[in-house]
Amino acid sequence: MKIRIFFSTLLLSGSLITTVLAQKQPKAPIQQVSFTQVQMNDQFWAPRIETNRTVSIPSAFNECEKNGRFDNFALAAGLIKGEHKGDFPFDDTDPYKIIEGASYSLAAKYDKKLDQYLDSVIHLNSSAQEADGYLTTCVTNKCTRLEGWWGKSRWEKINSHELYNSGHLYEAAVAHFQSTGKRTLLNVAIKNADLVCKVFGPGEGQIHRPSGHPIIEMGLAKLYKATGDKKYLTMAKYFVEETGRGTDGHRLNEYSQDHMPILKQAEIKGHAVRAGYLYSGVADVAALTGDTAYFHALTRIWDNMASKKLYITGGIGSRAQGEGFGPDYELHNHTAYCETCAAISNVYWNQRMFLATGDSKYIDVLERALYNGVISGVSLSGDKFFYDNPLESMGQHERQAWFGCACCPGNITRFMASVPGYMYAVQENTLFVNLYSQSISNIEIQKNKLELKQTSEYPWDGKVILTVTPTKAKKFTLKLRMPGWAENSPVPTDLYAYAEKNNENVQVLVNGKVSKSTKEKGYISIKRLWKKGDRIEFLLPMPVRRVKANDNVVDDRGKMAFERGPVLYCLEAVDQTDKHVFNKFIPENAPLNYEFKNDLLNGVMLLKGTAQQIEKEGDAVVQKEVPFTAIPYSTWNNRGANEMAVWLPVKAEIARPTPDSTIASSAIANVYGVNDQWEPTSSSDVSKPYHYWWLKKGTEESLDYVFDKIVIYCL
Repeated sequence: MKIRIFFSTLLLSGSLITTVLAQKQPKAPIQQVSFTQVQMNDQFWAPRIETNRTVSIPSAFNECEKNGRFDNFALAAGLIKGEHKGDFPFDDTDPYKIIEGASYSLAAKYDKKLDQYLDSVIHLNSSAQEADGYLTTCVTNKCTRLEGWWGKSRWEKINSHELYNSGHLYEAAVAHFQSTGKRTLLNVAIKNADLVCKVFGPGEGQIHRPSGHPIIEMGLAKLYKATGDKKYLTMAKYFVEETGRGTDGHRLNEYSQDHMPILKQAEIKGHAVRAGYLYSGVADVAALTGDTAYFHALTRIWDNMASKKLYITGGIGSRAQGEGFGPDYELHNHTAYCETCAAISNVYWNQRMFLATGDSKYIDVLERALYNGVISGVSLSGDKFFYDNPLESMGQHERQAWFGCACCPGNITRFMASVPGYMYAVQENTLFVNLYSQSISNIEIQKNKLELKQTSEYPWDGKVILTVTPTKAKKFTLKLRMPGWAENSPVPTDLYAYAEKNNENVQVLVNGKVSKSTKEKGYISIKRLWKKGDRIEFLLPMPVRRVKANDNVVDDRGKMAFERGPVLYCLEAVDQTDKHVFNKFIPENAPLNYEFKNDLLNGVMLLKGTAQQIEKEGDAVVQKEVPFTAIPYSTWNNRGANEMAVWLPVKAEIARPTPDSTIASSAIANVYGVNDQWEPTSSSDVSKPYHYWWLKKGTEESLDYVFDKIVIYCL
């Protein structure tokens, strides 16, 4: 029997996204239930989403005002006089991303003041656009100090970020149009996209290059679905196919995700954010054009990522150098980069992989990134952000309100409002339940409307009650995702494993009784005639689990990580009796308990137990038993900068006695930006990520080597 491919479109977070599904029998594609149809009222996500609306979005817009992002558009429009502000050619994308997030927020909860504010910002965007559709303010403003990025004329360099700016413009425009019905920004995007379609392509006189920093591929696909103009899809496909070919003779490189044609790739390399965005765009193009070869390539690349280059947090990208991937199993903790934007891109990519296959393993990775690697990027207060998300810190990391390179704050604002949209998906007469959270949702399955209510304290408790209320009794299949962590598998590869098997059984009851069900691709399928008030009890055991890494991950040898349900934990110095982390080890057989604290970190489940502490007494090294407390990794650094570690030693020889504070502080300071290691060159320098200075000085030493020197020096 021949494999048949089917394609369709879905609405996620105000944006049109395409899915592809390969099946032996004709089936409609899997469609995601829009975030506007899901109302979360839990104690975990609902407060975060509201904080994003009331704090993060206004804060990010305020930073755009303070740091000249809006001034640059006004300057390009001739509305003001002065000098172009900022140090990067992609600063235009900061307002675009926040517009996108604000548009999602408006769709979920209308705010007249925010609506009017967006109108004023979009007026600036529109006014700055040149007559032929071009829109990159640093080029229009002839900012000579940025010519190193874009050259002396438009489109001169592959890494100019002009197309990256365009991609974020298109995503913001479609989101704003879908949410408000207004075409003000959509018209700007269309005019710019028309120019891009004239300038780039395979024809004579056109530029033969890929995008340089992918996202325009996704943006063009969304623009195509919003307008029906096929040339945008053709352009997106061209950028995908031109990747790694070097048609115009330019030098191929991994940093730009331009090292090899996608169809030949089997290993994920280069810049991590670019990778996640590129492969998401490839999935969109493959679905819309019916090219299954690209999807097979994506599967190969995903397997490499999930089995050799995925952090336990769901983060990707191990290196500050190039903000990207190292070789297989290079998953260092102290220099882990794990950019916030990369974790978000990992969610985008995995969602598309699920929609194409119906396989829950992709949601397993998505959930891991969502609960750990993504939300660690923003403070609980909503107004401070991490650029990188290390798995170990000696106290040199702290969230900031803004960065000179401010891609992450805006990305967080556009992502958080869309979280409810990842909970459900439908396919003909099948409803997928992918994520669990207390909520009320209104979903339509084959023209039959139903209300689905979740009652749960997830992720702190594994008991989930679903109440189904269809408009009329109807037979359909409800698929409950069985999380990998509930089946003794933290990830769907051999990269991580639980140290001990949990033999507690998952329970599924329908109206208090065991119901007939089947299991496929990680889902428990219940097919029955559903009636008003039918009640499902889904009970997921949530013991504390010890996680061990594949032995090829050198930095994690002799160490364990701790998690409970989808939540990963860490030790933070502020919670320990001696205010230190690295001088402790936790034996493999040490008992572990958990306790919910409503008055700590906005309400969190803590892990508690007994550790062994290594201390110096004169020339001798001794150990003593001490209590320890672990917090969710996503909540660390909300009480100031201090030591933190995810992977913890299980033996004394790996733990480190606390060094003299003055020596340790001096050593760290010498590396991380003090004592004449760098000199600020502009007022915005002080807000750049710490790694920026090391790269700026052009040192040939890696941060790994530098950290090793610190440890040796301190000990």
